[in-house]
Amino acid sequence: MTHTTTPAAEDYLKTIYAHTEWQPDPITPSGLATRLGVAPSSVTEMVKKLAAIGWLTHVPYGPLSLTDAGRLRATAVVRRHRLIETWLVREMGYDWDEVHDEAEILEHSISDRLLEAINERLGFPVSDPHGDPIPDADGAVDRAPAILLAAAEPGHTGTVLRISDRDPGILRALAADEIRPGTALVLVGPLTVRLPSGRTRPLTTEAADSIWVSA
Repeated sequence: MTHTTTPAAEDYLKTIYAHTEWQPDPITPSGLATRLGVAPSSVTEMVKKLAAIGWLTHVPYGPLSLTDAGRLRATAVVRRHRLIETWLVREMGYDWDEVHDEAEILEHSISDRLLEAINERLGFPVSDPHGDPIPDADGAVDRAPAILLAAAEPGHTGTVLRISDRDPGILRALAADEIRPGTALVLVGPLTVRLPSGRTRPLTTEAADSIWVSA
């Protein structure tokens, strides 16, 4: 049976998927409410609907997990979002700190035909401007082993694989120091990195919690 999702349901699926994309702990209903900025009662209602469709498994007040069908639907939304972000940066002149909200709107309305035309136009990118992998049309994702910079030991050398787009201010600050996906960093202290130029740069705790580097 084919189910039609609403934008709200797609946002739930996408948020549940993204929560465990770079770390293993499942999201709780209260955590989901916080991430989406909605009331806990709204989460309870939507979780019941998604579970009834077969896209979600949960126990009352327990963590939430996507079923195989739910994960496939979630990756379809994630694919749209990340391709749109990439298109806005490469083709439309947006900076990487400006694309999230625009993609949130467009991902629910763009046709599959236009999405695939964008994908072809961009040369079939495998990651978005923040380093998040773009699932293929079958939901498969190629993700390299990564470690959160805040959890790395001093002396760790790695390439930036992903930077969270949750805080545009952090993105702008890191871009000013040319820290983006693909940048090689050496962690010389708990919150200090050495850049490819050779200079060191102190990071805020929030910035270190936003950067994933190769393990």
